[in-house]
Amino acid sequence: MASEIDYGNLMHRAMRGLIRNVLSDVAERGLPGQHHFFITFDTLHPDVEIADWLSDRYPGEMTVVIQHWFDNLDVGEEGFSVTLNFGDAPEPLYIPYDAIKTFVDPSVEFGLRFETQEESEEKLHAVRDDEDQPAAAKDTSTEPPKPSPPKGDAEVVSLDRFRK
Repeated sequence: MASEIDYGNLMHRAMRGLIRNVLSDVAERGLPGQHHFFITFDTLHPDVEIADWLSDRYPGEMTVVIQHWFDNLDVGEEGFSVTLNFGDAPEPLYIPYDAIKTFVDPSVEFGLRFETQEESEEKLHAVRDDEDQPAAAKDTSTEPPKPSPPKGDAEVVSLDRFRK
């Protein structure tokens, strides 16, 4: 028996189950009302399947939107596949749940973020390093980066656009 309960992994498993349930409902019934999803995933995950030109264009991370046009949404136990339109070119994608970094439905201000242990430790070290800096050296900019204009039907977006 383990000496500690791993709440972090238990929570991540539950959140991925929620995503699987939501996507299963959408695959069966379509998107209800104004619901739509921004899904950011790790393009370097070994089980992600995307076109080479997409992985070249978005090394490391990509955000896809499931909203107006999507096809062949197939939801499995380990991940989901969907065909999205990139500038009038339909592209099939396979995204394992383990590769998902964020899942957001801005129509109802709902979002999930998955952080690895390494990311949490890096942020903790960054905060500690920042606390050691004099106030003048700290970046106090609150201006979010400006998103690039959309190209075609599918759009990779920055989630900062939806933060309040």
